[in-house]
Parts: sequence; C-alpha cells; structure tokens
Amino acid sequence: MNSLRERYNKEIKEELKKQFNYSSIMEVPKLEKIVINIGTGDASHDSKYVEAAARELEQITGQHAVITKAKKSIAGFKIREGQSIGCKVTLRGEAMYNFMEKLIRVALPRVRDFRGISPKAFDGFGNYTLGIKEQLIFPEIVYDDVIKVRGMDIVFVTTAKTNEEAFELLKAFGMPFRK
Repeated sequence: MNSLRERYNKEIKEELKKQFNYSSIMEVPKLEKIVINIGTGDASHDSKYVEAAARELEQITGQHAVITKAKKSIAGFKIREGQSIGCKVTLRGEAMYNFMEKLIRVALPRVRDFRGISPKAFDGFGNYTLGIKEQLIFPEIVYDDVIKVRGMDIVFVTTAKTNEEAFELLKAFGMPFRK
C-alpha cells in the first residue's frame, strides 16, 4: 500500500476532522482523481507531436493516454473539428497516490528556481490546477528522446466543498505551497 494513502487514512483524516469540526469521518474531503493534460498546438500540422506527447505521458504515469480532439473548428488557430490537439490521463486509486508521491518528492524539487507552488490556483469548488512548464522534470523522460519540450496541466480533483478545505488537504499530503 502506498505511503500517502496510508498517511491519509491514519493521520490526515483525523487532523482534518478536528480542524473543520466534522461530525462524521465521511465528511472529510479526499482526493478523488488526478487529471494530467498536455495540449499540443503544433499537432495541427503533424500528428507525430501528439503521439510523442501521449508516449511521454504514458511513461510518466504508467497508464494509457487518451488523445483529445477539437470539438469545433477555429480558423484563427487553424484547427478543424475532430483534429487531434492533445492528450490526457485520469489517475485514480493506487496510481493516483503513486503519481502524487513522485510529483512531490522527485519532480517538483527538480524544477529550476523552485520556491513552492502557488496557493491561488483553486477553482472555488475545492479543485487545484498546477501548471508545469516542461516534462523533463520527471525522471522517466530521457532528454535525448524528447522531440519538443512542452508543459502540462495537472488537476487535483477533491471532494472538498471550499478552497480552504482543499488547501489543507493538499498541504497535509505534503504539497510544497509558497508561503
């Protein structure tokens, strides 16, 4: 069993229950899923960019990536409906906790000039979005195999009702928020 999941069940649940005065342990917010998305704007001209991004996302997460398609045509961006424009992976359960541990302990400390992540990227419903500028911070990615350095969005979906509850939950997991 993953150490983050164990810590959540043994320590974090109790801490949050006391902190927010929940009457039941079932009210305590939990991490539902992590969605990782890579947008490939240059893929409109060449499909190998989307395939490379999907391959890298699969290496990072250990799970099959789904290629996302444009819902409608946008002439300004030279995008047609149905065209491949990115890829995403949704992690739940054990894979979610493994990815989160790798992100906190290995990947984020490898970011240049890292001073913590912004505590302002909550959406008002208890979900947090983290933007990463390059995929090279993950140890699975070999620099020589990378076609193009690209960023990704990582969305932490929680069952928290407010931003404050979600912030305390993620902080308890060890997310390095900026002071």
